[in-house]
Amino acid sequence: MQQQELIPHLFRTEFTKITAVLCKLLGIEHIELAEDIASETFLSALETWSYKGIPPSPVGWLYSVAKNKAKNHITRNNIFSEKIIPQIKLSSSAVEEIEIDLSEKNITDSQLQMLFALCHPSISAESQIGLSLRILCGFGIDEIANAFLTSKVTINKRLSRAKEKLRNEHIKIEFPAAEEINERLETVLTTLYLLFNEGYYSESDDSVLREDLCLEAMRLTYLLIENEHTNQPNVKALFSLMCFHSSRFAARKNENGEIVLYQDQDESLWNQELIANGAYFLHQASQGNNISTYHIQASIAYWHSIKEDTKEKWENILQLYNRLLQIQYSPIAALNRTYALAKANGKKEAIAEAEKLQLTNNHYYYTLLGELYIDIDNTKSKEHFQHALSLAKTQAEKNLLMKKLKL
Repeated sequence: MQQQELIPHLFRTEFTKITAVLCKLLGIEHIELAEDIASETFLSALETWSYKGIPPSPVGWLYSVAKNKAKNHITRNNIFSEKIIPQIKLSSSAVEEIEIDLSEKNITDSQLQMLFALCHPSISAESQIGLSLRILCGFGIDEIANAFLTSKVTINKRLSRAKEKLRNEHIKIEFPAAEEINERLETVLTTLYLLFNEGYYSESDDSVLREDLCLEAMRLTYLLIENEHTNQPNVKALFSLMCFHSSRFAARKNENGEIVLYQDQDESLWNQELIANGAYFLHQASQGNNISTYHIQASIAYWHSIKEDTKEKWENILQLYNRLLQIQYSPIAALNRTYALAKANGKKEAIAEAEKLQLTNNHYYYTLLGELYIDIDNTKSKEHFQHALSLAKTQAEKNLLMKKLKL
């Protein structure tokens, strides 16, 4: 791999690890310093490797430089004097003895502990996702701004406020106590679920989906599965859901980057290995007495991995949506249920149920009604598609609706 490809690749994979370990070492009050040290490490790589060439072990080189830079900062800023031994300045030899553990186990533990810290309920869900993208996924401010369809200024302010809140709350980078871990884990899973959805239902004008966001959410969720404290059924159910959804990445857009609806997708493009993984983790998630919303959504996604349009399939999906809405009502889930209802019981019943929802600010609502009215009242169908077009946010969605209006 050439230098121009290697450094961005390593930045994506190693920046987050270095930052997480240094945050754990220095404390969340020095989160910006940890980011700065990690950034300086990659700047040094860019400058040094340009002249001396790529070292035999690029990752080892990065870790060694990061350790030295961290120790230099500790000496210069006297961080440990402030934290541990007030009013006593650390000597150079004392700093040298500080262990900066960049072993695989400590990196993984640090990332998970950081995830729990960033998903503290004292900050908003948007801030949790934004900080996770920045610190644990290595996303730049530009990328985060694009993901949220907002400006860099807004994102910088949001992240700064969130960091200040975490500092003021004295949040520690550690696993919660055993009696608290289940409650805190729910917040973590919600953040990862929202992070995945940011990618899967991308509202970026130039992208139908952001696979990088989805893959980062999957990576972090899998870390939870590998840890004995968090290897729980709802975690496996969420990972199963992600596997099923990501199996259709290649089929969700055509060669022009346009949306391809489920019923029009080429089944041969579905990733069978990911579907098998989804089924495996859904089975693993069945161990235990509690059924989470992730269990039900993963089960719905499982039935969608069977392309055949059978009555059994849609009746099962319909019953799963009924159960999901009983556990946690969501207008979007109710809207999705009406599509299954149309498949199981016919369009007329589905139209009556859909119109009760009155989601008049949602373009998906009008898009679904447009689909349901085809061959029942084509004039109404076109009216609904036109209304959806006026509300659509992305060019990909607008292109799809314009095609529907030409039918």
